[in-house]
Amino acid sequence: MIIGCPREIKNHEYRVGLTPESARELTAHGHVVLIESGAGQGIGATDDHYRAAGARIVDMATAIFAEAEMIVKVKEPQPVERAMLRSGQILYTYLHLAPDPEQTRDLQASGVIGIAYETVTGRQGGLPLLKPMSQVAGRMSIQAGATALEKAHGGRGVLLGGVPGVAPGKVTVIGGGVVGFNAAQMAVGLGADVTILDRDPEVLERLGIHFESRAKTRFSNKANLAECVAEADLVIGAVLIPGAAAPHLVTRDMLGTMKPGSVLVDVAIDQGGCFETSHPTTHAEPTFVVDGIVHYCVANMPGAVARTSTYALNNVTLPHALRIAGMGWKAALNADPCLAAGLNVWNGHITCQPVAEALDLPHLPVAQALA
Repeated sequence: MIIGCPREIKNHEYRVGLTPESARELTAHGHVVLIESGAGQGIGATDDHYRAAGARIVDMATAIFAEAEMIVKVKEPQPVERAMLRSGQILYTYLHLAPDPEQTRDLQASGVIGIAYETVTGRQGGLPLLKPMSQVAGRMSIQAGATALEKAHGGRGVLLGGVPGVAPGKVTVIGGGVVGFNAAQMAVGLGADVTILDRDPEVLERLGIHFESRAKTRFSNKANLAECVAEADLVIGAVLIPGAAAPHLVTRDMLGTMKPGSVLVDVAIDQGGCFETSHPTTHAEPTFVVDGIVHYCVANMPGAVARTSTYALNNVTLPHALRIAGMGWKAALNADPCLAAGLNVWNGHITCQPVAEALDLPHLPVAQALA
């Protein structure tokens, strides 16, 4: 199979879909790998590194999209990239379609086979292709929040860990999944006063056992959420409903109960955000202020630590890429129901039910697409 990896063009996105090591694996299995010149610059991988791995360097993205049977990326295709997709071409990347009707329409019109990292499931459950980026984003959320809390960045001027004689900052983490767990770990490590909210008693029990007295857990209902948000210096939105748009748990009215200069970090922004006042930002301008509350809503947080993120992502995406390239997409998905869960768009149809529901579009079951 001919596999193409273009340079990412989303604002301040430095990751790349294939590392030189991944390119070597694919070429060793007899596949042709096309890499756009400069695609690996953000992770310190030169064109010569890719050539040494057996890949062919292509000067323009247009040539990649024209020749490749499968496109491997990191972020969702931007409008100029979507215009180059063609019917029957495989697109293997993060898509996050539920809050993005424009992208969804373009992918439907293109006839592309869209396999989304974020909805591929694991044999024991979970979302293994999303997990490493959730780990990175969770850990980064505390770094970003701590910086935004600094007075020079518009925050309250609070040090999360405090100092002897001065209380630490209060951190509320909404959601106890992968993002929330990693955020709590970092906040606890800094010495912050941490509270984690979740609706699953088993998740709360597991978090309580892990953190012991170093973090508090509370059941997430409206009263507890409102109280914890009002008390917090930093709120991390770590809510995930696989494939679907995130619910707006923190309303604009709740901002009025918070201390001026407090910070909201919306890690769910890729799925539309879990704060009512959120809208996507970039690493170029990561924050904005609503009603005196600083919002950090960067939609590609892991892109800031591109080398770590790219290698972590390739560890989990490459095995499926090898399977798709070696067997063909239909045989690979028929052989692996976990990979089949990643099919979001096929031949103009939406095959991911949460996406179809979020956008009020007809849903075609994956089984019918694979028949």
